[in-house]
Amino acid sequence: MTTTSSVLAAQATDFPRWYQDVIAKAELAENGPVRGTMVVRPYGYGIWELLQGAMDRRIKAAGAANAYFPLLIPENYLRREAEHVEGFSPELAVVTVAGGKELEEPLVVRPTSETIIGEYLAKWVQSYRDLPLLLNQWANVVRWELRPRLFLRTTEFLWQEGHTAHATAADARAYATKILYDVYRDVMVNVLAIPVVAGRKTRRERFAGAVNTMTLEAMTGDGKALQMGTSHELGQNFARAFDIGYLSSAGQRELAWTTSWGSSTRMLGGLIMVHGDDAGLRVPPAVAPVQVVVLAVKDTVLEAAQRIADELIAAGVRVVVDNRTDQPFGRRAVNWELKGVPIRVELGPRDLAGEVATVVRRVHNTKSPVALSDLTTTITSALTADQSHLLTSATTSQHARISAVTTVAEAIEAAADGWAAVPYDAVGESGEDQLAESGITIRCLQREDGTLPTEDNEPGLTAFVARSY
Repeated sequence: MTTTSSVLAAQATDFPRWYQDVIAKAELAENGPVRGTMVVRPYGYGIWELLQGAMDRRIKAAGAANAYFPLLIPENYLRREAEHVEGFSPELAVVTVAGGKELEEPLVVRPTSETIIGEYLAKWVQSYRDLPLLLNQWANVVRWELRPRLFLRTTEFLWQEGHTAHATAADARAYATKILYDVYRDVMVNVLAIPVVAGRKTRRERFAGAVNTMTLEAMTGDGKALQMGTSHELGQNFARAFDIGYLSSAGQRELAWTTSWGSSTRMLGGLIMVHGDDAGLRVPPAVAPVQVVVLAVKDTVLEAAQRIADELIAAGVRVVVDNRTDQPFGRRAVNWELKGVPIRVELGPRDLAGEVATVVRRVHNTKSPVALSDLTTTITSALTADQSHLLTSATTSQHARISAVTTVAEAIEAAADGWAAVPYDAVGESGEDQLAESGITIRCLQREDGTLPTEDNEPGLTAFVARSY
């Protein structure tokens, strides 16, 4: 029989290798033919679709409408916002030849869409009555990645990017904050079961062209940080560059205030790294393409297995019947365990004769017999409980690995296997340089009460410090 230990590296000894093993063995994704690209396999894409749907519903509830903009952007668009192009220059892919001819003007494959969307916001916004204009795009982007890692950093990846225009700075700030909390954090906590720390990026870590970047940071199983989503106040930088203006109610022409915000397939990397164990994936039921797999041990129980599946499907559960009885049962069980399916229902002739089935819960690693008549109720309750358990477990682990320290030296030591929470006054820009020399960054700044700062230099801020992916 195939055992999990024979196909996966151990987290404790080689976490990066374990991560790659899980992606391959759980059939989530593979490397594409061009360095840094990836092929997302059906099981991995099934998780993405459920996550995407949950995110999209919340984005629309926040008032934004979906649109689509071109993949190719004239190079001059990027040149208009100097800080933006400087921030992205090393990552740009540029098209210079098309249709067998050299182009008069190079075209950039979008690394993000602030510039091209800014061009159209300028056309669509004329009056204060057109504001706020709230747009979202589901798309792919290309950033030439030097050190690719599947889902975490790839040359091409899938994401959503929101872009909005507002009449005032206060309205723009309020909306960017709303996205951070009501959309991103809600999905990460209540759908992905991943606890995140919300905060403000330092000037060094801020998005190119933004006046403020707000972030949500997750802790991975090896104690590092993973940026899960960001929301940016762009001030009037892009409005000035693209002439996004409007006629106010007083008849004066004013510049708009804009925001942008994005989350990507990196969230799938977060799911793996936060919830996975030495047996493979543990997928939160909310985003599990298969919430329950019914494993038939012998051909003689196939009809009963299908009846169980039909009852669960009628109750709104996503179910697959594994009828591959010509393959060893142990191998099949291990493969579903690797994929992190929340619940396995194992059914053999003896189980059927006793009117029971064996229920295996992946999150807890428990196995128990359940009467066939109680299966649907037991399983639907277990899925809800297991979603909650994953969040509680990850939150407990996160809190246990954040060390309160008072100096940069102590923060560097703590970041060896977790995060440090250090007074930002004790760090400053010189301390940030010192951290960078050790491969450590300030992930975000937060007030003592956990709220977001409005300025970098507010007194009494806490800096969360860690190594990151």
